[in-house]
Amino acid sequence: MTFDIIIIGSGPGGYVAAIRAAQLGMKTAVVEREHLGGICLNWGCIPTKALLRSAEVFELMRHGKDYGLVADNVRVDVEAIVQRSRSVSGRLSRGVEGLLKKNNVQVIWGEARLTAPGRLSVSDPVGRSNRPRPAKPAAALGRGDYAADHIIIATGARPRVLPGLEPDGERTWTYFEAMAPKRIPESLLVVGSGAIGIEFASFFSGLGSKVTVVEVLPQILPAEDEEIAKFAHAQFEKQGITIRTAAKVVSATRASNGQIVANIEGVGATE
Repeated sequence: MTFDIIIIGSGPGGYVAAIRAAQLGMKTAVVEREHLGGICLNWGCIPTKALLRSAEVFELMRHGKDYGLVADNVRVDVEAIVQRSRSVSGRLSRGVEGLLKKNNVQVIWGEARLTAPGRLSVSDPVGRSNRPRPAKPAAALGRGDYAADHIIIATGARPRVLPGLEPDGERTWTYFEAMAPKRIPESLLVVGSGAIGIEFASFFSGLGSKVTVVEVLPQILPAEDEEIAKFAHAQFEKQGITIRTAAKVVSATRASNGQIVANIEGVGATE
């Protein structure tokens, strides 16, 4: 099948480009292998905000007496928190599907591979072992060979794996596992203090974890203004988060009790 333009990836860059191309009169298709809306909508920006809101409400309930309210026996239901977050993402993903349909963008479901100039082959999507495999949209095309005058690659992000800290899904996580935990860990080491790292630190700390953040640069939130980063640093420490800047995780081993022991350059061992 031939199109004027095919976009590989349906994240914020991909689906917006597809809709605009269709509005300009081009026969348009978008290839997606997992979730319409991409990482940001399904496993990044949006679901983390839902998780943070749950932690915020929990914190308010614990301090209800400060507002003249009594909320006894407040507890964390991890499964319900995760389900709410996934529900928010699912609803917005269906919204992206509706926008593509409204603008006559054809969805092709699967893994795309460029085979020649202007040509690509789509195979069945490979499910990720650490998260549920989504259903194929009803009107989507599937595997096959496709051609287009123009192809846009908008494949987005994937978790960065550090040597010696390879994720096992149990004790060592990427942001995928952290977004759908089965329990709240007693302690948590977050390597990196960008937006995602700080969001997870705040979420798990708010639900009771003892959290340590390690950042190799001199300040947390390295992309932000120094004054803002200093203010945020103080607020997170007030929340109970331990922050180590200008520090680096040089190794990590599993102790006999199952915990991960990280050796932090300039700090020492941290469980």
